[in-house]
Amino acid sequence: MRSAPLRSAGHGLLPALAVSATLSLAGLLTVAPARAGEVCTFLTPIGDSGSSPIVSKSVGAPKVTPFGMALGRTNWNTDFAVSQPYSNYKFFFTANSSDPKAKYPIQAYMKFTDGTSLQVVNESMNPPSGTGRMFGPFSAVPGKQASQMNFKVGTSADPGAVGFSYRISVQGCMD
Repeated sequence: MRSAPLRSAGHGLLPALAVSATLSLAGLLTVAPARAGEVCTFLTPIGDSGSSPIVSKSVGAPKVTPFGMALGRTNWNTDFAVSQPYSNYKFFFTANSSDPKAKYPIQAYMKFTDGTSLQVVNESMNPPSGTGRMFGPFSAVPGKQASQMNFKVGTSADPGAVGFSYRISVQGCMD
């Protein structure tokens, strides 16, 4: 029996035999392009109990002052610890719920030990519930040591996105 080709963000069609699959603790299949000799490891979410490398969240409303300025902490940012140097990084996103009228701003950053960061994703999406997307792979930056990978799923541009739930994870890969 021949499998249908898979589609990956930014990579077009992939033959079914040229992908690696990871079964998450939640029982969902994450599919990513395989590269010969590549070994990928899920990064640990910072501040998590360590029970799963996959973080589930819902978009919270911004905390706004009477003057219209955002104030306080939101749950939009999730950091993942980089415990060793990797040659590239992959960000995974899956929608648990969706509102067909709302746009969900998604950003991802590579953070470095020198305090700088590099934005690698900046998109507004409206994914149907249950669909996912891989962003990357993003190559390590020569001369910089990564300390964290950051995923930000927010709502400031679209109040209809409040309550949207999703799952995210990040992998570090070695060639």
